[in-house]
Amino acid sequence: MNKKTLVLGASLKPERYSNIAINRLVNYNHEVKAFGLREGEIAGISIDTELLDYEGIDTVTLYLNPARQAQYYDYIIGLNPKRVIFNPGTENPEFYKLLSENNIEYEVACTLVLLGTNQY
Repeated sequence: MNKKTLVLGASLKPERYSNIAINRLVNYNHEVKAFGLREGEIAGISIDTELLDYEGIDTVTLYLNPARQAQYYDYIIGLNPKRVIFNPGTENPEFYKLLSENNIEYEVACTLVLLGTNQY
């Protein structure tokens, strides 16, 4: 099933996990939106540098450390995704609590592993 996914913290550097995740999500035929600090394109997906009001986001996958996440709390909650994935290094109990209060599921997992094991 196609899950419209927002990759938050997208990087143009091919060795970065966010970049690899975008490539894999595209390969698995998921609709992908990407937000990052620099404009560019990965696997045909444009990286947006301003926060857009995307419709129908199923999953937000985070590639921002906890200190950088706080400024995006309201934005992510406002998108009302079904779930937020906290990739390794992004674990954030403060944000888990906010998501739970807003009935948004969260997973502490690796997007790449979930895709590779058909658990995405």
